[in-house]
Amino acid sequence: MKKNIYLLLFAVICGNLYAQNNVPDWENPEVFAVNKEKTRATSLPFADETSALKNESMSSPYFKSLDGIWKFYWVPKISEVPAGFYKENYDVSKWADMKVPGNWEFNGYGIPMYVNVGFGFKAKPPHIDREDSPTGAYRREFTIPEDWDGRRVFIHFEGGTNSMYVWVNGEKVGYTENAKSPAEFDITKYVRKGKNTLACEVHKYSDGSYLEDQDMWRLGGINRSVYLYSTDQTRILDFFAHPDLDKNYKNGLFSLDLVLKNYTSSAKDQTVEVSILDKNGKKVFNSNQKVNIPADNTAETTIKGTVSSPLKWTAETPNLYTLVITLKDNKGKVIESTSHKIGFRKIEITDGQVFVNGKKVYFKGVNLHEFNTQTGQVVNREVMMRNIQLMKELNINAVRTSHYPQPPLWYELCDQYGIYLVAEANMESHGLGYGPDNVSNLPEWLGAHMDRIIRSVERDKNHPSVIFWSLGNESGNGKAFFEMYKWAKERDNSRPVQYEQAHQKDPNTDILCPMYPSWESMKRDAAKDLGRPYIMCEYAHAMGNSMGNFQEYWDLMRSSKNMQGGFIWEWYNHGFKTQDEQGRPYWAYGGDLKGYNKMNDGNFCIDGIISPDQNYLPHTHIVKKVYQNILFEPKDLNNGIITVINDFKFTDLTNKNYTYKWVLLKNGKVFGEGNFDAVIPADTKKDIKLNLPAITPEAGAEYYLQLFAYNKEQTPFTPAGFEVAKEEFAFDSNNYFTPATYTGSLNVEKGEDKITVKSGTISYEFSTKNGKSLLSVENDGKRVFRELPRLNFWRAPIDNDFGSWEQYALRIWDAAGQNVIYTYKGSQENGGAISFNYEAKLRGIEAKVDFTYTVNKDGSLTTDAHYKALSDDLPEMMRFGMLMTLPQEYNDFTWYGRGPWENYVDRNGDTFMGVWNGAVEDQYYPYIRPQEGGNKTDVRWLSLTDKSGKGILIKGAQPLSVSATNNRPEDLDPGMTKKQQHASDVLPRKEVVLCVDLFQRGVAGLDSWGAKPLDEYRFSDKEYKYSYTISILK
Repeated sequence: MKKNIYLLLFAVICGNLYAQNNVPDWENPEVFAVNKEKTRATSLPFADETSALKNESMSSPYFKSLDGIWKFYWVPKISEVPAGFYKENYDVSKWADMKVPGNWEFNGYGIPMYVNVGFGFKAKPPHIDREDSPTGAYRREFTIPEDWDGRRVFIHFEGGTNSMYVWVNGEKVGYTENAKSPAEFDITKYVRKGKNTLACEVHKYSDGSYLEDQDMWRLGGINRSVYLYSTDQTRILDFFAHPDLDKNYKNGLFSLDLVLKNYTSSAKDQTVEVSILDKNGKKVFNSNQKVNIPADNTAETTIKGTVSSPLKWTAETPNLYTLVITLKDNKGKVIESTSHKIGFRKIEITDGQVFVNGKKVYFKGVNLHEFNTQTGQVVNREVMMRNIQLMKELNINAVRTSHYPQPPLWYELCDQYGIYLVAEANMESHGLGYGPDNVSNLPEWLGAHMDRIIRSVERDKNHPSVIFWSLGNESGNGKAFFEMYKWAKERDNSRPVQYEQAHQKDPNTDILCPMYPSWESMKRDAAKDLGRPYIMCEYAHAMGNSMGNFQEYWDLMRSSKNMQGGFIWEWYNHGFKTQDEQGRPYWAYGGDLKGYNKMNDGNFCIDGIISPDQNYLPHTHIVKKVYQNILFEPKDLNNGIITVINDFKFTDLTNKNYTYKWVLLKNGKVFGEGNFDAVIPADTKKDIKLNLPAITPEAGAEYYLQLFAYNKEQTPFTPAGFEVAKEEFAFDSNNYFTPATYTGSLNVEKGEDKITVKSGTISYEFSTKNGKSLLSVENDGKRVFRELPRLNFWRAPIDNDFGSWEQYALRIWDAAGQNVIYTYKGSQENGGAISFNYEAKLRGIEAKVDFTYTVNKDGSLTTDAHYKALSDDLPEMMRFGMLMTLPQEYNDFTWYGRGPWENYVDRNGDTFMGVWNGAVEDQYYPYIRPQEGGNKTDVRWLSLTDKSGKGILIKGAQPLSVSATNNRPEDLDPGMTKKQQHASDVLPRKEVVLCVDLFQRGVAGLDSWGAKPLDEYRFSDKEYKYSYTISILK
């Protein structure tokens, strides 16, 4: 620790030398804090214990918020900041008003810019682009309360500024960098009674930008709260609570490290009283200790004790106690009192695994940026509470604060409601690469690196929700990170420390936390004893129509000794609502909002599992399903025996907290249903026999058992009856797909170059010469299809397709179904039906499809398609099937298959078999960047009808993959580049576009820059066959 302190002192000395050479602070890596207070645990002084227990800032007489309207002047260049604007006599009456907290881009100044990798300017550390250096000058007045006379006064910025100068009453107070950590200044000597003037010069860019290259919108302004607080001349400066557990995880072992400060010129004898209260206000611990605080100095003391059998804190059971610390003078008068919520829990790494209170825990996590679709990076309590509600609904138990500390309120809420936090320092220098030239290897940048981990740990060290410290993200693994790791371990030995860029061979991480490992490497690692826990800091990149193979991730992790979960990238789709020139609303991404000619990374910020306005996306559901804490396995379905697994580690399943239901489907309809009990201790499993009706295997029948678990009582975020888990199993005896039988008779008319087949009011025409095949389908003299079924091998590329360059590699299939040469191979009658045979050659593609159209005796039409590749060098197909269009009035869509929402072959475990219904117009989710959507898998049959019931019925001879929407693939396909398209650019057609496929390629979900779907979800064979039958509904 001493070595690190010396290094920091050296950095300050160097900073003074740089200042002498007239290097601006904002281009000097060794100057990142001038006159800034050391970061301390988040707390406020209160007048007494009673008010401290409530811990409501506005109730403290020593707190004054400076949030609200400030005067504001914005300039595009730092050199254009009005000279002397901080002076009291400078007239700012004509300046604009600006909300604080607030991002100035959302108040009419500057351009929002989204960048994944890069700084918003050409990298030349430590220099910025002075020609593009937006800066805001802020001014406001405040009045010091009369009862603060003789006390210390501090100004506290919770964060949100890249770099900033502060003046009070025309006097420079100090300077700060590190946008997402607090900046606190002692302004006692600058303030006066009555009115005071506060001025801030806020820079969007500085040398600190090289350490803040996070994948996010780059916004300027003071976007977190600002306040004043006052203390006595002696005070509680800082404290570090250690509420631990004994080796049996039964009794609490408590210690408290206290730092007291005396600002006076004489020593002070004072008393510290420390209490711990349970949720009912009962004291479970109390201690008094006398402390002598030297003049103009600090005193440190430690208080220790035990708490008998405390309720433990975990994300499942967030039991909190209130720590109250009261400082009294030598006469027993309260000087100040403060409080903090604490939780008794123990985090350990044993045998290469993370244990919480003695239990191996899976971290079902997500990465969270600071985001509000209306205000940018200004996040209020309402937004945070909605996030926690959604996380609880989705069974998420862990959050990585990517890639910086969140506002203090977030940690309080995670303490209260139970979320494990990986607390990450505000550190990413991604745009500088990971090599030896990265600034983490340069001595002049060491102090700035250390400052970021120190401020992260010191602010949040008392939160039970914080279980790991993270040194940062994507910044190489230079010498600075070894020093950061060493400091963090010395400062807090109760929590593991992780760093994404430290790998298996590196000692500066307690947890192997890779991002986006390949599937092959994961399989290799799953089979090993890695010696350390393996928890992916980022995985399952959720960009666009994504989250394929999410179940496979967890199946693999559960087979491994060391793998314990990961953090999905990411929580939000970071889009801002705006509208186009026609007034149509859309979500803006990188390059929008006048930023097209600025550095931007397009829609790479649209990669979350939640919409910008905090609602579900189509792939949100798979997260809830895979992360669920109650699991089901089939044991002996024929005898109704299942296994229920309680994946909670600290919560017993009882008849008081959950109810259970089974539903047995026969051919998609309810055949039986009932309830069952599951009383199962935490982290155990139990076989349960269900009272199922007898099942008799029969041709044309299939059975599915569906299981559901629900909350029995209301929780803070979910109502009673909320579904928390589900599963579905097919019976081995299922025999749904059997040959159909038909009755009726056909009338065949042979023409010169066509044959017409009629059955009542239905007629079909088939070509008997080369070039075409099926010519028409009519009912009562009217066309059934606006466009007859044609081959279709293409889908509008999803973001993962673009990431692996499939818009180029597979483009050969785009128009393949429209460039077909048919060769007539003859017809034959068979048992009253008539069949027509064709060979379809695909122009420019060495492949063919053999077709047989059969008009059955009842007038239905069966299509048999047999694809065969004629070359070993063909790229894989996106899909294999047929596309057809129908009149718009066929809007009623019913299907027997997986539903109710869209699903794909590698993302369908969250959808169940059943007979589902919906309007065609509701089947496509309007992805922010238009792309393939609306698919349904395992479809046995579907119907499209108008209000009178007229339409079509399609039955598969095997499971089908289908979609019915109001858009063709080309409507959603921008071509070789994404072209800055939005949902508002795609207008629904006045027709129904129906795709009936054997199979559509998976959506993938490892990453969005090269990873393809897993092999089992791709077209790897050279030959495919499928068949379906169309019946006309009269």
